[in-house]
Amino acid sequence: MVAASLLSGCSSGNLAGFATNGSSKVQIAEISNIGTYPADRALIEARSHFRNNDFGYSATFYKRVVELSPTNAEGYIGLGASYDRLGRFDLSDRVYATLFEISGGTAQYYNNVGYSQMLRGNLEGALSNFRKAQKLDPANIVVANNLKILANVTAEGRA
Repeated sequence: MVAASLLSGCSSGNLAGFATNGSSKVQIAEISNIGTYPADRALIEARSHFRNNDFGYSATFYKRVVELSPTNAEGYIGLGASYDRLGRFDLSDRVYATLFEISGGTAQYYNNVGYSQMLRGNLEGALSNFRKAQKLDPANIVVANNLKILANVTAEGRA
């Protein structure tokens, strides 16, 4: 469930600055000893860096996870989310395509793709994906929160 909460929305509803998170940590990190990390240790590091908004580092560690474990859905979820937060939508699109091949159209998949679309300002695409996620998992709190964020963003845009 850690991966399910990766893209839980914030309560502000303000999407400005999400791609850079208002910090200088906007590039994919180069870690000289990344080749020494086994998949399980890289996953632990990736989660920690993501929680700390170090998306450049989380992307590097999640990339290591999927290189070593190419069917690890959590690795792809985290990698896509990290790329989204870095504003590297070209890379996150490729990751989400691979994730779909691995796990199919799960609620988590549609939620993350919806959040990615929301970050890009494609609110219709976000809504469509969030609704697919909600249909697959009506009790999912992360999806419900993201729908609320989207509603707030849409309302703010009309104000």
